[in-house]
Amino acid sequence: MTARGVLAIDAGNSKTDVAVVAADGTVLGKARGGGFQPPAVGIEAAVEALGRTVAAAAAAAGVSTLSGPFVAHVSACLANADLPVEERELAAAVQARGWGRTTEVRNDTFAILRAGVESPRGVAVVCGAGINCVGMLPDGRTARFPAIGRISGDWGGGAGLAEEALWFAARAEDGRGEPTALARTLPAHFGLDSMYALIEALHLEHIPSVRKHELTPVLFATSAEGDPVARSLVHRLAGEVVALSTVALARLDLLDEEVPVLLGGSVLAARHPELDEHIGKLLAARAPNAVIEVVTAPPVLGAALLGLDHIGASPEARARLRAHYA
Repeated sequence: MTARGVLAIDAGNSKTDVAVVAADGTVLGKARGGGFQPPAVGIEAAVEALGRTVAAAAAAAGVSTLSGPFVAHVSACLANADLPVEERELAAAVQARGWGRTTEVRNDTFAILRAGVESPRGVAVVCGAGINCVGMLPDGRTARFPAIGRISGDWGGGAGLAEEALWFAARAEDGRGEPTALARTLPAHFGLDSMYALIEALHLEHIPSVRKHELTPVLFATSAEGDPVARSLVHRLAGEVVALSTVALARLDLLDEEVPVLLGGSVLAARHPELDEHIGKLLAARAPNAVIEVVTAPPVLGAALLGLDHIGASPEARARLRAHYA
């Protein structure tokens, strides 16, 4: 393989997918590795670990990462690349590995957006552990948010929803807040009979804190049963999704145009009926021409399409790539 194709990287917090793609859209090699967490281990260590997954994908494509650039362009969509300065730092670290002649690093939300559209035009809202939104146009303009938590104005995401549900349930049980079935359904998920028991188990780490995300589906199930507090949280999440998407549409002058608004991430891809319905109603009022779609394609496809866009690949190449991941 000559250095004409694309190295596509989708690196999330929990897993990384890498693909070596020829200029005609043929997938030559793939590999999967662990999560990408530079805040925890540092940029160099994170990119070093990423390099092992890249080496496996390159080997599957019949090339080596040790003999200089083996692709024309590296398209890397990375978790924890939340700010442009972080993208630049990570791009420099990836470029230094010598995998491609050029490198572009984007936040991993861009991969989900590009995977869901035929051309780079639209807005995507991703709600998994956290929540984020990006928009893009074919001329290169983008809309984005820092999306680094409460200090950047964020609300929602699976982790945030679980924390909110616990807060309301704790106050309901001890009398400080209004009654809610969450005080029963949340502890019951772990086989416990009270919020006090759940609070104790989480505090003493008898239940690892990482398991709190399991409570998000419990919240939605409780909402579906008609609990007012749970429903209020689901409706608030719908409002956040619509606020993010309509601000991004406005920034790109797309608010009045027919344009896809893509929903991705574990919470939104789960297709909770009440959440979907409320998002649809709110978005129709603020952006009546927007078309809601749920992205099910793997994000590495989006990273690869962004790479093919960069090298000016043909529509046939993009169609061949999509067919591979169909």
